[in-house]
This record gives sequence, C-alpha cells and structure tokens, in this order.
Amino acid sequence: MILSFSSFLASLGAAEPPALPAPLRALWLDAGGDWDGAHQCVTDAEDTDSMRVHAYLHRKEGDLSNARYWYARAGVPPQDCPLEEEWQAIASTLLAQR
Repeated sequence: MILSFSSFLASLGAAEPPALPAPLRALWLDAGGDWDGAHQCVTDAEDTDSMRVHAYLHRKEGDLSNARYWYARAGVPPQDCPLEEEWQAIASTLLAQR
C-alpha cells in the first residue's frame, strides 16, 4: 500500500502500477508515458478527484477548452503552472487524503 509521495514516486519504476484508486492510477500511468491509459482510468469517473486528473490530462494534451471544462467540474481554477508541478500537486493531495 502506498502511503507517501516518496513511495508513490519509487513505484513509478515498476512494470505494473500498485493497487491504486483511479485518479492515482491515472497519474501513475501518465508518469510512465501512457496518456491513453491514464485517460481511460478517469474518463467515466464522476468523483472530483478523477475530474481534476482528467483536467490535467487534457491540459497536457493541449486541449485547453476541454481542460477548462474538467477544471470547472472539479471545482478548481484552470492551472497555468508547469505540468510537472501540477502533477506533483495533484499526487501529493490525493496521497494525503488516503
């Protein structure tokens, strides 16, 4: 079980993600370059954490209008920080909630 941000980062070198909720699994897959797999994890989810990750993924993709839609659904303002910083902030927040 992943309890800390550092253990989450350490798990990124594994061949398969550990057991994680959909939003964290999506971030794990995204970190490994699997944008499509990451998107699939959150595409049908209705929780705000998944919507937040969904927004990040569309921002990363360059689809800013779609990203803004998902930021609004997640209840957070659109982000303009570096993508890596946003990824880290989301992962840290989600892990702190566990």
